Amino acid sequence: MSRYTTAGLDSLANQFDTDGMVVLRQHFDRDTLLQWRRAFDVLLDQRLRESATAVRGPNRHYITLPFAGVFADEAIFADPDVLGIVERVAGDEPVMCQLASDTPLHGSDYQDVHRDTPALFDGFPETPSFQLAVNFPLCDVTPDNGPFETTLGTHRMHSDEALEAYEAGRLPLHAITMELGDVMIRDVRALHRGTPNLTHTPRPMVVIGYSRSWYFRPEVQIDVPERVYESLSPRAKRLLRTMPRVDSIDDPATREHYTKFAY
Repeated sequence: MSRYTTAGLDSLANQFDTDGMVVLRQHFDRDTLLQWRRAFDVLLDQRLRESATAVRGPNRHYITLPFAGVFADEAIFADPDVLGIVERVAGDEPVMCQLASDTPLHGSDYQDVHRDTPALFDGFPETPSFQLAVNFPLCDVTPDNGPFETTLGTHRMHSDEALEAYEAGRLPLHAITMELGDVMIRDVRALHRGTPNLTHTPRPMVVIGYSRSWYFRPEVQIDVPERVYESLSPRAKRLLRTMPRVDSIDDPATREHYTKFAY
């Protein structure tokens, strides 16, 4: 059930268009996310033992989440308010193409300021949004455990001009602290970086990727087990319509293919 009115979603979409991001505070159920955290801790331990993560910097790990169990919850990935904003800024019939996590551990460092994708067309930075990331943490995000830092409005700037403005001190970075249950929706073209986790507890941040209906990202995908797919609602199936359907995702030796992440 939607928490926001049509006018409220319109306002959030307008804010997104200006800033390149919005945060919905206390939007997801905390108990549900605590279940995600327990399942994630097991997965993180397994993938670290097997060196089967995509490294995003010292002690910073990207892991694709299996589309099964608690991670295949359409109350999360097909949330009507999140999708209401996604559809307003990235068009009707979006595709869900990514379900993963970014986790800095103790000893992580600042990433270089970067974008997650290049411009859609060379020389045309002000195209409408075509690739969005929906991020939500599996714990509170504090100044000490690695908050995401981002600029505002740079999703509408040429990458060279944005980087020049940042390096000249005209574009400040904003640290986004979050509580368990908060949700951030962002345009992946905005200049941003990860920061160090100074604590001894992992700080997992989930990312769900949504693309415009016609946009294909070959470096990311969601393997959808047939039995899970058949249990989904028509809208959830539609979101996953271009993702491969598989018999099983039980292979523990899965390697990450999404290694080129910074532009």
